[in-house]
Amino acid sequence: MQPILKVENLSHKYASSWAIREINFEINDTGVVGLLGSNGAGKSTTMNIICGTLLQTEGSVSINGLNIKDDPIAYKKQIGFLPQQAPLYMDFTVQEYLEYSAQLRLMDRRLIKGAVEEVLEKTSITQMRSRLIRNLSGGYRQRVGIAQSIINKPKVVVLDEPTNGLDPNQIIEARKLIKEIAQDRAVLLSSHVLSEVNLLAKEIIMIESGQVVFADTLDAFNNILQPNTLVARMLHMPAPEELMAIEDVQKVEMLPDHKCRIYFQANDDLAERIVRKSTEKNWRLTSIQAESSGMDDVFKQLSSNSSSILH
Repeated sequence: MQPILKVENLSHKYASSWAIREINFEINDTGVVGLLGSNGAGKSTTMNIICGTLLQTEGSVSINGLNIKDDPIAYKKQIGFLPQQAPLYMDFTVQEYLEYSAQLRLMDRRLIKGAVEEVLEKTSITQMRSRLIRNLSGGYRQRVGIAQSIINKPKVVVLDEPTNGLDPNQIIEARKLIKEIAQDRAVLLSSHVLSEVNLLAKEIIMIESGQVVFADTLDAFNNILQPNTLVARMLHMPAPEELMAIEDVQKVEMLPDHKCRIYFQANDDLAERIVRKSTEKNWRLTSIQAESSGMDDVFKQLSSNSSSILH
């Protein structure tokens, strides 16, 4: 089975400097894949090459086996793109702009009217069809931008910071829309907001210094720094040796306020066994909770571990 999107040994050089070097990843299913990276990491270069607006120095990009270099027009018919600044024409009505977007994608003229109606409904902007785009709120403009990116029913949609500049209510609506359009296509979502990626993506690709430093599931990303620790508070705190005697406990660190940190081998029922032991020994356990690192910590670790691109 062909990957929906395959990026293979992708490299690009500006003047004498490599912006990206040997980028490799695949998207094999529908849904949202988060694309992460700090400023200057190579995300924009990678997205522009995938979308066909920049010709790579080396490597290949294909959608369902169709290589962009072999047939760029057919390839581009399979992709939708919403840049960080949506390419909107302010003096067009919403309907005029979507019809124009369909024509740019060389859609069959007989299919354009139906396609416009479909995306108007899907993005909930049917009632705005006759409005000038300049008179729309930021949230509705973003909906129009998303509508143009899916009007040709592409296999892959690339969204660059799609909630940037929106208010909290608009962000919620935009996220809901992204989830809906990802049900039947692959969505590559670039964002600096890690919490947003956490809410939307099922897989993560992270680029730093022009190279892929992580490509795996969201769970694997979140678990990178997870230290397998529990923090327990007990009014009658036992000696560390007593806790160490519990199976799978590897280390005990005493903390202020009747607390301790327990390091352990992966074990789903350890907390339950500590609760039982506390009852048995009258340790008077008042709280116990697992610790895990946030996405920002993971991001920082992967960023710091990445190597620099050779110039």
